[in-house]
Amino acid sequence: MSVGYKSIQWNRQKLIYDLILWASVAAYIALFMAVTKSIGSNLDLRGVQIRAYGSAAFLLLHVILSIGPLSRLSPKFHPLLFNRRHMGVTMFFLALIHVVGLDLPVLPLKATGALTWYHDFGNLDPLVSLFVGNSHYGDFIQFPFEILGVGALAILFVMAATSHDFWLVNLTAPIWKALHMGVYVAYGLLVGHVVLGALQSNRHPAMAVAVGVGLVWIVGLHLLAGSREIKRDKATLSPSDDGFVDVGTVAEIPDNRAKVVTISGERVAVFKYDGKISAVSNVCQHQNGPLGEGKVIDGCITCPWHGYQYLPDCGASPPPFSERIPTFDVRLAGDRIFVRAIPHAPGTPVEPAII
Repeated sequence: MSVGYKSIQWNRQKLIYDLILWASVAAYIALFMAVTKSIGSNLDLRGVQIRAYGSAAFLLLHVILSIGPLSRLSPKFHPLLFNRRHMGVTMFFLALIHVVGLDLPVLPLKATGALTWYHDFGNLDPLVSLFVGNSHYGDFIQFPFEILGVGALAILFVMAATSHDFWLVNLTAPIWKALHMGVYVAYGLLVGHVVLGALQSNRHPAMAVAVGVGLVWIVGLHLLAGSREIKRDKATLSPSDDGFVDVGTVAEIPDNRAKVVTISGERVAVFKYDGKISAVSNVCQHQNGPLGEGKVIDGCITCPWHGYQYLPDCGASPPPFSERIPTFDVRLAGDRIFVRAIPHAPGTPVEPAII
């Protein structure tokens, strides 16, 4: 959403992100092929292409899974959230090319896929051969790693197909988010796909080290971000007899910014703007983004994740949008800010406290 709260598709900023993304992918594939060919001149170009696209998708998945926890650890990574969906769709197409190949007559782009490279030499259809060619399901080392890759590709397809606000609205935010949490299942399947597949035929330790480092990075980053969130939630504030909570001083909050506090187990964003104080739920209705890490732009609280906006004194989105968040009563006693622990219904107007 833009500052004026109009739906946007591609703007200049997104085009720059996408051009950087696609140029980086193209450079990686070209570098991968050049380095691989220099190591072994007798390698078949088609096999190298399969590994290039597959590794590009796997590497991009690590980048995508890193953006969320990095954004929780530092707001400097918030801009990457705006382009994360485009990264996900790009990753899916790289994985699809890895499996089925690429042949665009109108462009000088052509690549062999693993499906035909490994399963098109017998009497069976390649797709049939994929599922019946290896039946060692009871053997860990010889387990059909191809099935793990197909399962991950199916999950990535569903995510890419629903990576649009149309599906977010029609599926509702909780269902849409739960559906897209499947990316972690896909990641686990792909780790198994690589470990039981490429690592079995690749004798160089660098690849095994890279996969291990990637796994430790993703797990460690999520644990670090999660521990920080848990620590913040444990510092919950309890109301006094009148139902209000002392959340700090006016001077602690920068202009047009917020202080996030946990009151009775719920995160509340206390904003200072235009000489006033208002408190709203910290959870954006779009994708549960942290509103308190955003700022007030043109009189609206603007979510740092995707730009959704809310009026601070009523928690309602500017017309014609209908998103609403809970609001809280606020009062000042000198320089101290007090917030009522019990929220109002989403979209309820509340008189701001005047500084």
